[in-house]
Amino acid sequence: MTSEGAWRGWRAATEEALYGADGFYTREAGPAGHFRTSVHASALFAGAVARLLGAVDRALGGPPELAFVDMGAGRGELSAGVLRALAPELAARTTVYAVERAVGRPPGLDPRIEWRATPPGGVTGLLFANEWLDNVPAEVAEVAPDGTVRLVEVAPDGTERLGAGVSAEDVAWLERWWPLAGAAPGARAELGGPRDAAWAEAAQAVRQGLAVAVDYGHERAARPPFGTLTGFREGRETRPVPDGSCDLTAHVALDACAAAFTATPAGASGPGPVLLTQREALHGLGVRGGRPPLALASTDPAAYVRALSGAGEAAELTARGGLGDFGWLLCPVAIPLPPLAAGPEGGG
Repeated sequence: MTSEGAWRGWRAATEEALYGADGFYTREAGPAGHFRTSVHASALFAGAVARLLGAVDRALGGPPELAFVDMGAGRGELSAGVLRALAPELAARTTVYAVERAVGRPPGLDPRIEWRATPPGGVTGLLFANEWLDNVPAEVAEVAPDGTVRLVEVAPDGTERLGAGVSAEDVAWLERWWPLAGAAPGARAELGGPRDAAWAEAAQAVRQGLAVAVDYGHERAARPPFGTLTGFREGRETRPVPDGSCDLTAHVALDACAAAFTATPAGASGPGPVLLTQREALHGLGVRGGRPPLALASTDPAAYVRALSGAGEAAELTARGGLGDFGWLLCPVAIPLPPLAAGPEGGG
């Protein structure tokens, strides 16, 4: 039986369950043992991000100092992978910032990486947030039996009940981005205002360059009718329980984040945000899953095996129905869009 004082909204419950003193992200093992991101799937991902940084560098005209900001860095895997993939000349000009609020600097991390709890300000370069926004806590709203939209409250064991009505601010957000008016009782939405604000604030760190958010997402025309809040534990999806034992994640309304993006801290301007799938973005960065020529197997068997392995990893990163369906939100600040961001890239 749940005590009355234990009930609270999903935003507060998620905040403590993920980032509290004994939260999921603050534990020593970290998230890598519970789910597999693109970073963990293949070094090809970090290589692609390094090529994107190179494209940003060219758009900037090769500045003497360049920044790579890894938002939600986890244990620094992407930061280290990008550094390894950079050409020596570009690496010498690049400062890598790993931004992670949950834990301190991991032992053994490349000493060239600067570890921070908050992003640096006024950087020139690339800010990259891989699977960060889906862990920015958000409230859940549900249509009640009487047709009103109310917040969902949750107890530490995951039991839910309907609470108070949503605020006027959240009503406005729902009307614009995730309409529930006229929906049947039980229809749900994750209230994305905190994600919009978090992305706008993070992107403000870029004075000139590119800010990119990568996440599972959805757009207004195809919102999931019952929301997407779920849990992950030991590699498997599980019931979301805010007790620190599992990851708590919800897909992101990336179109709302795109609209929240502004590039105004120093009067900067540029082309507007672009949304691509990971499949499109990685294809544009040279990551494809095509099988190597069979003739290579007879002329250089070791090279063929390496190429075949790389093709399998590329296929996983770009697969429809899997990692390839991630959304890439690209927000340029006072530079032209890199070539991959000119529009969806075709091909198989």
